[in-house]
Amino acid sequence: MKLLISILLFSFGSAAFGSPCQTFSQSVSQGSPSARLKKFLDVQWKYQMHEYPEQATFAGYPGENDHWSDMSLETIARHKSEVHCQLNALQKIANMGLNKQDRVSLEISKSLLQMALANEKFGAEFMPINHMTGLQNDSLDILSVMPTNTTKELKNVLSRLEKFPVLIEQATVLMREGMKRKITPTRVFLPKVLDQLDSLKPQKVEESAFYKPFTEMATTIPKFEQESLQNQAKETIRLKIYPALEKLKEFMKTEYIPAARETLAWTDLPDGKEWYAHLVKVHTTLNKSPEELHQIGLSEVARITKEMMKIKDQLKFKGSLQDFNHKLLTDSQFYFEKPEDLLRAYRDLTKRIDPELPRVFKTLPRLTYGVREVPAFRAATTSGAEYQGGSLETGKAGWFQANTYDLKSRPKWEMETLALHESVPGHHFQTAIAQELKGTPEFRKFLGFTAYVEGWALYSESLGPELGFFKDPYSLYGHYSDEMLRAVRLVVDTGIHAKGWTRQQALDYFRAQMPVSDIDSQIEIDRYCVWAGQALAYKMGQLKIQELRERAQTQLGDKFDVRLFHDVVLGNGPLPMDILEHIVDDWIKTQKH
Repeated sequence: MKLLISILLFSFGSAAFGSPCQTFSQSVSQGSPSARLKKFLDVQWKYQMHEYPEQATFAGYPGENDHWSDMSLETIARHKSEVHCQLNALQKIANMGLNKQDRVSLEISKSLLQMALANEKFGAEFMPINHMTGLQNDSLDILSVMPTNTTKELKNVLSRLEKFPVLIEQATVLMREGMKRKITPTRVFLPKVLDQLDSLKPQKVEESAFYKPFTEMATTIPKFEQESLQNQAKETIRLKIYPALEKLKEFMKTEYIPAARETLAWTDLPDGKEWYAHLVKVHTTLNKSPEELHQIGLSEVARITKEMMKIKDQLKFKGSLQDFNHKLLTDSQFYFEKPEDLLRAYRDLTKRIDPELPRVFKTLPRLTYGVREVPAFRAATTSGAEYQGGSLETGKAGWFQANTYDLKSRPKWEMETLALHESVPGHHFQTAIAQELKGTPEFRKFLGFTAYVEGWALYSESLGPELGFFKDPYSLYGHYSDEMLRAVRLVVDTGIHAKGWTRQQALDYFRAQMPVSDIDSQIEIDRYCVWAGQALAYKMGQLKIQELRERAQTQLGDKFDVRLFHDVVLGNGPLPMDILEHIVDDWIKTQKH
């Protein structure tokens, strides 16, 4: 799923608001601790929305939809200085006198700012583009969730289109600085970015992903205005965006790719060993070393293998587990022949999940969701499915996006577990319920703590039996296969970045553990190589949530109510794992009395 707010760039400030440091300092100068915290968080939220307007779009915050974040070196330096100002201001607020929710908000804010400070030394900003993320992908995600119901809203889209070449120029400056500092992505995957850039420039401008907001306009917009907006969009895309994309492609092809590092391990970057350890902590929000995570991964792989063996034996398959995996990958009965059949099956499946949810959830989100294809420009580098969040504020539904690219790598036996993860009760529940919380500071509704967000989605897969799914042994095997994927990630991510594994070593280990197509195995391994540490969060978050549930069941016995437990886990917005643990422990104490 796309995270809405980066916990690494939680910094603000703008010349439009005078002196940011003075503003933050003044926000905590008067009143009770609670009043000062509220004032600080209100000021901080407004700066966040102004400085990172893409996040304002996701959050439904008004007035910022006509521009992009400033990625210039000068603004990045200013943001870093403002992190120190914010932390200094926040430390003036005493923990005493705050209620429970305020203490959580204070603790999260400090944690975010401390992470941002720790991140400053590494230079992540000098690698703004790789085949997994960057303006060639992320900007289109932003455009797809922008409100487009009125002429004014569509003019905001036009404004962003017109300013898109500036983003490319700023990204190029950052990459050149990265070249000087030897901070670049690994070279081998960068040609995929060239392919992505080509896909953004179809010969017919009307087929461009940039043009999509203008293809189906609201009927309330007069016809002559629709035609005018469409003509402006075509001209901007053809005369500004296409040449800028071509210029970026030429730079990457002739300068950036030849200068990129040849090695895979993050530890080969400047301060790489410390940097990778930092990423491990950021993504897992746990104090565990890469070696500890590697060993946890090996242990989980062994446990899940036993469960997969049981199902193979139950089905009376005579060969090895690898032979069984090969059957699942190659037997035509497990695959659809048409993309529309896959989408139809997912729509049917998700609507069969919906009525079962009240049995294990007390709070259900108001925001609806739908099922559609992964956008074509990203399909070749994306796994089986993904979630794109919506917003009641912007009038956009959440979307479970199924990948119909290469149907022979999209097996039926993985559908139930994928649907539980990406839609309900996984990402859609977590994202929508967070946005709908009452009395919670706005910033807490849109945070992207990977261990929490992805840990919840993986935990949601394990709720399948409670919801009446995985009755078919092949679907249950698919569930264990997906859990195995997350366990293998612990082994492979740390193997590549802390132990010096080659790409082939990683692929061989990966393919030996589960049924996975060649294309999916390559997509996964290539992702870990360029997105170090992120894949560790899924399994570690899931294990922590399961540990907390088991603790609550053990201590509460007959008093344990899984619906209330889920309310506690989801009812505070995204959290670091240590803070979630404190909240669950407090809830257990109250339930005992």
